[in-house]
Amino acid sequence: MRTVTVVGASLSGLYAARELRAQGFDGRLVIVGEETHAPYDRPPLSKEYLTGRAPEEDLALTDAEEHAELDAEWLLGVRARSLDVRGRTVVLGDGRTVSTDGVVVATGASARTLAGARRAGVHTLRTLDDARALRAELTGGERRVVVVGGGFVGAETASSCAALGHTVTVVEAATLPLVPHLGPDMAAVCAALHRRNGTALVTGASVAALHGTTAVTAVELTDGRVLPADVVVVGIGAAPNTAWLAGSPLALNDGVLCDDGCVTSLPQVVAVGDVARVGGTRAEHWTSATRQPRAAVTNLLAGRTVADARSVPYFWSDQYGVRLQFAGRRREGDRVRVTEGGIADGAPGEDGFLARYERAGRTTAVLAVARPRSFTRARRELARETCETSETQETCETSEIQETGETHGVPA
Repeated sequence: MRTVTVVGASLSGLYAARELRAQGFDGRLVIVGEETHAPYDRPPLSKEYLTGRAPEEDLALTDAEEHAELDAEWLLGVRARSLDVRGRTVVLGDGRTVSTDGVVVATGASARTLAGARRAGVHTLRTLDDARALRAELTGGERRVVVVGGGFVGAETASSCAALGHTVTVVEAATLPLVPHLGPDMAAVCAALHRRNGTALVTGASVAALHGTTAVTAVELTDGRVLPADVVVVGIGAAPNTAWLAGSPLALNDGVLCDDGCVTSLPQVVAVGDVARVGGTRAEHWTSATRQPRAAVTNLLAGRTVADARSVPYFWSDQYGVRLQFAGRRREGDRVRVTEGGIADGAPGEDGFLARYERAGRTTAVLAVARPRSFTRARRELARETCETSETQETCETSEIQETGETHGVPA
């Protein structure tokens, strides 16, 4: 290959570019990014950046030295419009074309929004520009904030807004936040963090309408309640950015369909990060975005799948001053057992806890609240056991798990 184009200049795209150079690709490297910003870290957007504890310069993922080492052509502030496989080109939104031999699709995902007319005071939190706008609105005195969606981004945003002294309500359509990830018992324990820190939690209801002509004044719920609001943050998930690939030979279904090595139906095209459905699963987590590129680039340069990108799922979230960490695959019917620490009045105890999900005598997943060292050991054990017992020979990553835990979390 003489030219490889990475479409997407966020975390997974940057890691793919790094892997290309690390694995010996010395040809032309083009990186296309829709945002005007150089790659930056998204997890702090809902936490340290939103609360003012992290300046923008701390978000940067690259510096001048790395830019020189990558020796890439950066095309920022322009989106990809289409992929012309026959002509071997990526067509850009401004009409330019990039001739290429290989493509890494790393276009990520976009925040889902509420239906209806746009109003001032209604925000999503996915990009740096989103965070800038929300941060500016939260610094003008106390606000009544309604966070729609109790997932990771919603919970972290609610935590940050509460820390800033705002009155916060979280609205979750499900019976509890994070039930699909944690199961009902542990989801209830983690949901108690909201109430313990003064955040109201409304479950089993969704948004029926927003009130206000030009600026939001209230949120009307499907159960008839009306919540006064000066600021509304919508955290109801994200949709993969695949529209530019419509009409291409790539298979699309809630993401770009890939095999276990991130290879699409075309061997010269791989996909990584939030946009990639790898082996049937699309994972919007920092760890997926940083680990998939290694196998993807190996396979791209080989012209076929020779490396596996699968791993034991792992995510974490910082809420109300404590870290939630989860690894593994929970299934319905798993037994949950607290093996360290404890639960007090339905909430994590002062020293947090470590819980194991078990099935047929084996640990299938682990959850920790405010126990990072215990979690790291349990996660290493889980990864080792999975590697030893899996019929599909999943990638063993125990050597990459640091004793102190990791420092990044769920993408905002």
